[in-house]
Amino acid sequence: MQKMRIKQLGFLATIFVALLATAQQRPVNSPLLDHLSGKWVLQGTVGKQSVTHDFDAEWVLQHHYLRFNEVSRDKNDKGEPSYDATVFIGWNEKTKQYACVWLDIYGGLTTESIGVAAPKGNELTFVFTDEHGETSFTNTFIYDAKTNTWDNRLDNVVKGEAKPFALFKLTKQ
Repeated sequence: MQKMRIKQLGFLATIFVALLATAQQRPVNSPLLDHLSGKWVLQGTVGKQSVTHDFDAEWVLQHHYLRFNEVSRDKNDKGEPSYDATVFIGWNEKTKQYACVWLDIYGGLTTESIGVAAPKGNELTFVFTDEHGETSFTNTFIYDAKTNTWDNRLDNVVKGEAKPFALFKLTKQ
């Protein structure tokens, strides 16, 4: 009886591993995101305020996600960065879109924390929607191969109209 259970468990484990192996996506192959990997300085404006952030991007979890950390050089009254975010960008093979999860010091993980972007040349425009499925925010990354820099534009979307929120340039360190 004991031997039979061990064989059954072994068989079930083999099936489970086989199912996992077939369900797992291949690592992300994205020359565009490869250009974003590395250490950058992000400079620009949020509203009318000038800001400088350190931006560090690397492939993680066996090259399935590009993770970047964006940390403000400005400090709050507690000596902590005035802005701090960790973002994961992955590829959805089924929808043929990039998706990102934006986690920052403002907290509140909601549907608006997840954006999607269709690949388009050297540009990725992540679209974030509110709880009603309406676009509420866009974050556009545009790579300039000639200068090896990125422009990063963030817009609030109000009643279908984009309103500038922030504009940055990323320069490789």
